[in-house]
Amino acid sequence: MSILIIEDNAQLAANLYDYLEACGHSLDAAPDGVSGLHLASTRDYDAIVLDWNLPRLDGLGVLRRLRGDAKKKVPVIMLTARDQLADKIEGFESGLDDYLVKPVALPEIEVRLRALVARLRRAAVPEDVLRVGDLRFHLGTLEVHRGSRRIALSRTGRRLLELLMRESPQVVTRARLERAAWGDAVPETDLLRSHMHVLRRAIQLDAEAPLLHTVTGSGYRLCDHG
Repeated sequence: MSILIIEDNAQLAANLYDYLEACGHSLDAAPDGVSGLHLASTRDYDAIVLDWNLPRLDGLGVLRRLRGDAKKKVPVIMLTARDQLADKIEGFESGLDDYLVKPVALPEIEVRLRALVARLRRAAVPEDVLRVGDLRFHLGTLEVHRGSRRIALSRTGRRLLELLMRESPQVVTRARLERAAWGDAVPETDLLRSHMHVLRRAIQLDAEAPLLHTVTGSGYRLCDHG
């Protein structure tokens, strides 16, 4: 995911930046509301982590201008020490997607960011068609296309591809892929590797950009940006 952190606490911003980058996300950071609003308005992010008490322009000011003037629907998590119900209500009425009270564990922030982005993507894509780059999976007909090319897959291949496309661009563990393919009857031999090899060859001809990526020690992910 591409994430913008708008936070004036340098230590907290650095901790967030380092942790989220280690999770595989790309980051930008801004130390005040004005520079944060500029980045959020002129660039496309998957999500924003926003502090309330910012110099030059506070978090609610950033949020209101982002939703109003810039017409940006990017998911925003407010990260703040304000824990009163009235503050939370004001935040959500201004267009917040989530609200976290400091201090908060870094893994929780990352999990909530993933959930927000996944929810937005599901809402934006018709439920009967999954898309990653020029790859399309029509769930109603079970037809798979890359560009104008039709791709023939086995039932196991379709199950694996559906999970990878639903989770794109996140990493899907081997265990989840095996459960998607075989349920509780996971074979003792490493059949997954063979099926992933067949799937990669099916969705990627020599002249086409790679979509299926192996993440060593973790699993696989499907995305169009490496």
